Amino acid sequence: MATADKPKYKVIGTRPVRHDGVDKVTGRAQYGADVRLNGMLYAATLRSPHAQARIKRIDTSKAEQAKGVRAVVTGADFPDQGDRVVELGEGSVNMRHLSANVMARDKVLYVGHALAAVAADTIHDAEEALQLIEVEYEVLPPVMHVMDGMRDEVILNDDVRTDYMGEKSDAPTNIAKRFLFEVGDLEQGFAEADVIVEREFDTATVHQGYIEPHNATVLWNADDKITVWLSTQGTFTVRQQTAELLRMPVSSVKVVPMEIGGGFGGKISVYLPPVAAVLSRKSGRPVKSVMSRADVFAATGPTPGSRMRVKLGATRDGKLTAGEAWIAFEAGGYPGSPVGPACMCVFSCYDLPNGKVEGFDVCVNKPRSNAYRAPGSTHVAMATETLVDEICRQIEMDPAEFRLKNAAKEGVRRVDGPVYGRIGMAETVEAIRDSEHYRSPLEGAHRGRGIATGFWFNAGLKSAVTATVNADGTVSLVEGSTDIGGSRTGIAMQLAETLGIAAEDVTPTVADTDSVGYTDVTGGSRVTFATGIAAIEAAKDIRGQMVERAAQLWEVETNQVRYEDGQFIGPAQSVGFKELAQQLHATSGPIVGHGTSSEAAQSGAFGTHCVDVEVDEETGKVQILRYTVAQDVGTAIHPSYVEGQMQGGAVQGIGWALNEEYWYDEQGRLHNPTFLDYRIPTCYDVPMIETLIVEVPDPSHPYGVRGVGEVPICPPPAAIANAIYAAVGVRMDVLPMSPPRLFAKLQDRS
Repeated sequence: MATADKPKYKVIGTRPVRHDGVDKVTGRAQYGADVRLNGMLYAATLRSPHAQARIKRIDTSKAEQAKGVRAVVTGADFPDQGDRVVELGEGSVNMRHLSANVMARDKVLYVGHALAAVAADTIHDAEEALQLIEVEYEVLPPVMHVMDGMRDEVILNDDVRTDYMGEKSDAPTNIAKRFLFEVGDLEQGFAEADVIVEREFDTATVHQGYIEPHNATVLWNADDKITVWLSTQGTFTVRQQTAELLRMPVSSVKVVPMEIGGGFGGKISVYLPPVAAVLSRKSGRPVKSVMSRADVFAATGPTPGSRMRVKLGATRDGKLTAGEAWIAFEAGGYPGSPVGPACMCVFSCYDLPNGKVEGFDVCVNKPRSNAYRAPGSTHVAMATETLVDEICRQIEMDPAEFRLKNAAKEGVRRVDGPVYGRIGMAETVEAIRDSEHYRSPLEGAHRGRGIATGFWFNAGLKSAVTATVNADGTVSLVEGSTDIGGSRTGIAMQLAETLGIAAEDVTPTVADTDSVGYTDVTGGSRVTFATGIAAIEAAKDIRGQMVERAAQLWEVETNQVRYEDGQFIGPAQSVGFKELAQQLHATSGPIVGHGTSSEAAQSGAFGTHCVDVEVDEETGKVQILRYTVAQDVGTAIHPSYVEGQMQGGAVQGIGWALNEEYWYDEQGRLHNPTFLDYRIPTCYDVPMIETLIVEVPDPSHPYGVRGVGEVPICPPPAAIANAIYAAVGVRMDVLPMSPPRLFAKLQDRS
């Protein structure tokens, strides 16, 4: 589905074979764990068995003398950070907390918290040496739920104070930050409502579920230069975090990106590089560290659990009048949950004249939380979209028509302040409303249909690329955005479109931090947008230089040559890009184009989902029968990749909705740290996800691109909850809506 005035492109909108495809399918692609260096040692990490405890003593002397051991480190081997906050490209962090999360100092704050590491000749030697490290703990009571954390009966961090409106509280607390956004007159808005609905929601801790574990191989060279090889979503943020944690200049750290087996926000923070670096310095050898699956679950950042109270008011004719949200997120052991983005997203799909949103970032004894695909938005979409469905049933209005009547549009002000530019919220609802899926009958007992809408604001941030014209007319493109979902090809296609050449004539390379300009993380749905702009700028630079070279060859003035539709046209002749490139040796040297992007910002993206379910009332199991995703992508650069993102995000949202959660006991021990017990969806759990690509171009991008990767995870839990209600008449207010929980609700109903 597209806008009527969509421009005609030659490359954009086609489906070329991805540039890294052959290496991926033949197994030649090199991932982080594939790194092999001469003299390499293997690292293993000792992790806390307690959710909260003071470290009274660590004795590593026996481990240091063990077979094959070359180095041992503890928190004492890392420099003091002081109380300093550093911006890391996609959010800021207190370096004291980041350092303590990498390697505990005086206290462990979750089961799995690292507190020592060993480098040895073999991984078996390293793991055996861990057993010789003696640790004496003073075990403290754990705080395992956000509401317990807010009571401040047990304080996790003595240095945490509540940050509210730029002021900090006096006493230590677990509430690291409080957000407040308001618009209009809330009391008057609810007074104008004919229908008011209010519910409380709980969501569990959920992991991103990437297949490849965290890894890092580090060489601290004799010249005090550090090289890091790893799978990451951002080489430059790894460089900065590693340098800051070791109190070294960033110029002393080079990060080499390997292929990445999934991240979804979970591979931005560092865990292993600083530890492997110190082990390398101590041993004089390169050190590799690869997490086990259990360590990934227990010790890296999942998305947080939450408690939310949301209230909505509407008139009998279906107009929203007011909304109020109270949102508390578990930050984990240290501050930094995505409650801020949650506050920004909770009412973002609607034109809400009166609203109030309050959010809290709360420390609990779980791993420090990280982003997970539209961090915070899925939580709040579950709440808001459930209430919207409830209002629709009370006033007997079609849920698609209600959303259209209240849809956010250009010029609407969000509760948190920004005013929308050109957006496609309504267009995604129309796509679902007019779809064959939504218009088809749904027959059978215990079957129901639900819809929901989601939003992500998308980021711009900074990117840089360089591009070199080769003698055969191809172009070598060097970029700094690590490729998670096919961005190499998406960026290459934008450069090719701008130059008037084929996508196959561009060879993209993701380079290390010494070989390309600063580029922010692959996250925030920013890469195809921002790195795409940088590539377009580099292509324009190349075009300008080639116009000058054509003028030299034809012995005319530069202003007599123009570029048009892949041709360089002079007063008496014209030549294609490839033909001109082959003549460049006769001019004044190579052509290298440069491009950056730092000012452009996106206006956000929306998606609306429709799902049919069947509920087994005897077990509480939910079967997905049919699923359709409609999403505004601005302009689909490579439609196959766009469809893949829409489908992948929807499947992750389905897992979040129905099965996925961390199971902790009262002592804070995680009981399902494997994919056997932490159940993500398989092909047996979901049907083919149908996709409807909506294209409402974003005017801040030359080709109208909007980020695609994050929006599709937002609507699924709410859409499924609404479908469950339609099927069996019970409202689910806890995620996941697992069979035991749904069965209990069904029993309560009867």
